[in-house]
Amino acid sequence: MSINVQLGIIGGSGLYDMPGLGEAQEVSPSTPFGSPSAPIVVGTLNGVGVAFLARHGIGHHITPAEVNYRANIYALKMLGVEQIVSISACGSLREDYAPGEIVIPDQLFDNTRGRARTFFGEGLVAHVSVAEPFCPRLSRQVEQAVRQTGGSVHTGGAFITIEGPRFSTRAESNTYRAWGMSLIGMTTSPEAFLAREAEMCYAVMAHVTDYDVWHVSESPVTVEMVIETLQHNTQLAQKAIQALTSHFEAERACECKDALATAIITRREAIPAATRQKLDLLVKKYL
Repeated sequence: MSINVQLGIIGGSGLYDMPGLGEAQEVSPSTPFGSPSAPIVVGTLNGVGVAFLARHGIGHHITPAEVNYRANIYALKMLGVEQIVSISACGSLREDYAPGEIVIPDQLFDNTRGRARTFFGEGLVAHVSVAEPFCPRLSRQVEQAVRQTGGSVHTGGAFITIEGPRFSTRAESNTYRAWGMSLIGMTTSPEAFLAREAEMCYAVMAHVTDYDVWHVSESPVTVEMVIETLQHNTQLAQKAIQALTSHFEAERACECKDALATAIITRREAIPAATRQKLDLLVKKYL
């Protein structure tokens, strides 16, 4: 593959392709964690190498809990991706984050239960720091790109990830609001944490589709409601990615690129050879 891929786009509900990619080609990397959700489309936008991955597969046939997050992140890492922008549909838990608007969150709460959350284990232990789970530098770039397209965008707020695939009860939704959560979705965890373990920058362009079920003057969230809002926002997301690549900062002046430098706690001689080989892409420079 001749394209120097730097930016990964993970498309969520409503964004299943990335039109305008020059030199587009499909690749299907095989990872130690299985296959990614779909073939990855690699190409260029404004001279920047981009890899696009449909998180829920072609035709949206993979539930949030079934997504192979480890394979997705590892496959993008194999292609050379250093920075990831996630496009995510979400519900708002705040009055001021209205449907149709975009939010760039700065905090994350993992309320999932049955997902593989780490690349590590099998004799190799690493404790990565995620106090700031989203890359502030990349998040600022995404915000600026959305503003450039004329989209209504907010910055900040805590994003809670629930297991799904069902929507919340009112009791759950009101509890999340009492906890201080701003947005609710089903896919950002463990995706963001795995990206940090892979020393990749990660930011979310969250598209607010509804008020979840807490808002008594609004109808409870439905699939039809989500799709209707996403249809309006898909072009905005695509334009924002175009704008992002036109001013893309390839130089990573952030801590994401060295996230494992002080995270590996296992004595080097105690690491099984098979595990070392399995995670070579992630840990080679430290071992």
